[in-house]
Amino acid sequence: MRSFCCLFIFALLALAPEFSVAQTKTVDTTYIRETPEKMILRAYVSRKYTELDYGDQIGLYEPNSGLNLGLGLTYQKFTLNVAVPVSFLNPERQEDWPKFLDLQSHVYGRKWIVDLFGQFYGGYLIKDFQGTGEDYLRRDIKVVKLGLAVNHVFNGDKISLTAAFHQSEIQKKSAFSPMVGFEIYRVRISGDSLILPEDVPIPGNYERGDFFHLGPSAGLVGTLVFGKGFFLSGAASGNLGLGISKAEQDKETKQVELMPGYFLRGFAGYNGDRFALSASYVYKYLDLAKQQDISQSANTGNYRINLIYKINPGPKFTKTYTKLNPLNILRRALER
Repeated sequence: MRSFCCLFIFALLALAPEFSVAQTKTVDTTYIRETPEKMILRAYVSRKYTELDYGDQIGLYEPNSGLNLGLGLTYQKFTLNVAVPVSFLNPERQEDWPKFLDLQSHVYGRKWIVDLFGQFYGGYLIKDFQGTGEDYLRRDIKVVKLGLAVNHVFNGDKISLTAAFHQSEIQKKSAFSPMVGFEIYRVRISGDSLILPEDVPIPGNYERGDFFHLGPSAGLVGTLVFGKGFFLSGAASGNLGLGISKAEQDKETKQVELMPGYFLRGFAGYNGDRFALSASYVYKYLDLAKQQDISQSANTGNYRINLIYKINPGPKFTKTYTKLNPLNILRRALER
């Protein structure tokens, strides 16, 4: 419960700057065309995950997740997507394993990019463990990852990642901008026994590990527009943060060190007045502080292919929706 409360507080803090300046934000119409009258309807295939990478020592722990089929909409800056895994797309998923919950929110405002992570995974495996041809299965391993990344885009009035990610705006001309920000994460890894296989002795093996990471970031964001409606967008940033690890072994150990990381985003497709087709990939590499001889990272990805149709809702629907739009409700609460 505390994890959900922290995530909710993070969400309010992250979204508050966008709401507080909502009335003063401007856009350079030479570069961006806003389409507030459009409702964006999407069908998509996606996959979200957080994997544990122990490098050449052990390999890659992958979660028991898979491809999802989803439906969603974007209207008046509010986006709602609902997706579920389907069996025919995931024949190799383990049955009767713990359920997982992966909450990711990537908010692309005019001047700010905000990323929220609330991930609760149970059950991991290493494919083809050490070349044996068999998977190493760990139904008991649990991972909780909470995170917040905030970046300020200096030329946000000329670059629309909303156009690249949601297709609710249209980027008319190519543009680039530097960005700076701050990131903070907490990761907990636990199991009923030692996390790494006991027949591969490595000093520092643990049953429960708690990892904390925070620090500044800097990078570049840009969009190339070519043809009529075709685009290629991306953002890359590097992060150097203070990493802290605590783990329970035969005794509790603690380590503090500076750890690097990076955040990559890529978007490509066609964005027209009525139809759009796009692919996106968001990837966060998070290096965790070591435990003796154990190096590990908790890496999160989210890739998606969207098929989009845009409509103009009628005035009655628009009036009702405006009153019930969660963003408008939250904005009114913040303005009191």
